[in-house]
Amino acid sequence: MVLPTGYCGQPKKGHLIFDACFESGNLGRVDQVSEFEYDLFIRPDTCNPRFRVWFNFTVENVKESQVREIVDTFIVVLRVIFNIVNFSKTKSLYRDGMAPMVKSTSRPKWQRLPPKNVYYYRCPDHRKNYVMSFAFCFDREEDIYQFAYCYPYTYTRFQHYLDSLQKRNMDYFFREQLGQSVQQRHLDLLTITSPDNLWEGAEQKVVFITGRIHPGETPSSFVCQGIIDFLISQHPVARALREHLVFKIAPMLNPDGVYLGNYRCSLMGFDLNRHWLDPSPWAHPTLHGVKQLIIQMYNDPKTSLEFYIDIHAHSTMMNGFMYGNIFEDEVRFQRQAVFPKLLCQNAEDFSYSSTSFNRDAVKAGTGRRFLGGLLDHTSYCYTLEVSFYSYIIGGTTAAVPYTEEAYMKLGRNVARTFLDYYRLNPMVEKVTIPMPRLRRKHVHMQR
Repeated sequence: MVLPTGYCGQPKKGHLIFDACFESGNLGRVDQVSEFEYDLFIRPDTCNPRFRVWFNFTVENVKESQVREIVDTFIVVLRVIFNIVNFSKTKSLYRDGMAPMVKSTSRPKWQRLPPKNVYYYRCPDHRKNYVMSFAFCFDREEDIYQFAYCYPYTYTRFQHYLDSLQKRNMDYFFREQLGQSVQQRHLDLLTITSPDNLWEGAEQKVVFITGRIHPGETPSSFVCQGIIDFLISQHPVARALREHLVFKIAPMLNPDGVYLGNYRCSLMGFDLNRHWLDPSPWAHPTLHGVKQLIIQMYNDPKTSLEFYIDIHAHSTMMNGFMYGNIFEDEVRFQRQAVFPKLLCQNAEDFSYSSTSFNRDAVKAGTGRRFLGGLLDHTSYCYTLEVSFYSYIIGGTTAAVPYTEEAYMKLGRNVARTFLDYYRLNPMVEKVTIPMPRLRRKHVHMQR
């Protein structure tokens, strides 16, 4: 429980009570400016003061005068103003209409606040830091209200989701524990494919997908769930994909950071997506486990690791888009543009024009850059980004805010795109493909 600074004793009705002591919660200090205004400070990531973006907290103990006031028989709605004053980023989608999420006891479904009630500005009262202020009207005294930067997706929710899939006993869905985090949380690895592809000696075409290496980027989990839900479905496209490919998915690479409510870092303050070059088994155990598995698959002559996709969320750009690598080999460079171009045709919210290919030095420790340098020319490595806020459909200028369902739809469209890439026939139960490695490379050269 967080009480406004300077307040002692049992809080009276109307003295708002803030709380972030729950899974994925984040709020540091609260200063009461007046009965109707509060300055809020985000708690930095554990062991790393640089990152202050994700917030997730509850408010209760509202009194009637903060709900509404009757003046000369007219109902006047009174607003409480919350100022989040210590963001570590200056650029933000709050400049473009993004608004915090809210739900309450009586309205348990997350929804965005009206953009007209949200202001993002440089504030002289807070060392000229950027401040996000939002006005909110409480409508029920007895309710507990919860506010968050984006739709939360907790470690516990993820575990319940995987438990529910396991109970279905699908012969093409396999869950294993690849390792544990520093705080002994599970690093889950999912394998989705036809059982025929798992016989000893069978050749495998592998698509490896990871998510939530940055814990505050919650859209990553919704996109990942959309991919999983589609791949385990009975849709003809999903069946064809399972016959042709082996999907390896590690949906939550940073379970400690997710649980603790960090934005970017692990328990020990590491940005895991800068440590792919040499992850430590004790400081970065989840990353170390995934890297070892990928190297093992790379060294297996029966396994062709064809795609690696790491899913993130972006705090300043619209739409979904991808980052790829730059190669001296022009043919390889052109081939890696095929998948994002196909995805752009399948997903109205995916922007190929925002997709870029780079080799910035600061990105050298990322999964995309490291694996792009390790794997051979038949493999393609991408970072898939999706906006925290919205997408713009081609030919229009209006921003369409993302919902949980829209994020999962993007995941479904990512999965569908592999059908187009491999030119599979979804109506054929068993897809026959040429298996020799040299032939597969030749097929890629033709694309």
